[in-house]
Amino acid sequence: MKPSNAKPFLKWVGGKKQLLQEFDKRMPLHIKGEKTIKRYVEPFVGGGAMFFFLKRNYHVEESFLFDINPELIISYQVVKNDCKNLIHRLMKMEEEHLNMEEDHRKENYYRIRTAYNLQMQDFDYENYSREWVERAAYMIFLNKTCFNGLFRQNKKGEFNVPFGRYKNPRICNEENLIGASSALEGTEIFCGDFTKSRDYIEEGSFVYFDPPYRPLNSTSNFTEYSKNGFDDVDQIKLADFFEKMDDRGAYLMMSNSDPKNENPKDKFFDRLYRSYKIDSVPAKRNINCDGSKRGKLNELIIMNYSLTF
Repeated sequence: MKPSNAKPFLKWVGGKKQLLQEFDKRMPLHIKGEKTIKRYVEPFVGGGAMFFFLKRNYHVEESFLFDINPELIISYQVVKNDCKNLIHRLMKMEEEHLNMEEDHRKENYYRIRTAYNLQMQDFDYENYSREWVERAAYMIFLNKTCFNGLFRQNKKGEFNVPFGRYKNPRICNEENLIGASSALEGTEIFCGDFTKSRDYIEEGSFVYFDPPYRPLNSTSNFTEYSKNGFDDVDQIKLADFFEKMDDRGAYLMMSNSDPKNENPKDKFFDRLYRSYKIDSVPAKRNINCDGSKRGKLNELIIMNYSLTF
């Protein structure tokens, strides 16, 4: 697969596939006209839907990706630097798993989940090694075979999503992994919170922020993409960071939940981003374990630049 066709290699709660066309409509006009992004920075890369979309549709000269989740960053680094060995390991895991009966698949899933969590205790997250390939393979395997493709950690940082019942899960998408690896070529990837991206944001940069969404209510609180969580204090810190990067002359876009879905009087984001353009667009939420509570909601797209449609 060519890098221009690559898509996210992980399922990711909060992935932005459904909103990509809305984002594209709202790209800065000079970028949209020239089809070129000189410097792209993404402080919360997550599943990378926006990154891969831009690589498919624009010429991105420089790109810098960040995320606070070290497990996610390991996977990106391995896909970028060691794709061949990763594919070899995943193909073997897929063959073994799919040849099992369902009960044995379940046992295999929990065996790998336990190994993955035990490995964390003395894993070297700082220095790239062959062990990173095995860890990335574990993560991708769990991601493709767990319930709903969630990535969720407990306070100890352990992956705790239960087994998902899939008839024929595609654990190793070789073609897409090769394409993703090509798309990541030349991209710099960092583990750290959003503030670490400040050293790479300059005048003219295009920055897309996709923070863990603010919960719409007390029962929809799914921000545990990392053991650290992301609360209203963090949202306020992010708004301050957004303003500082605006002062640098960067082009900024952010997505978040629209609190008015639950409470029309909730003006949390209106207050935080009162100096900027805020659009509310329809989207579909799929993370509620109760299928009857999934459905269309509005999400926010916040920009620090003006648009003419």
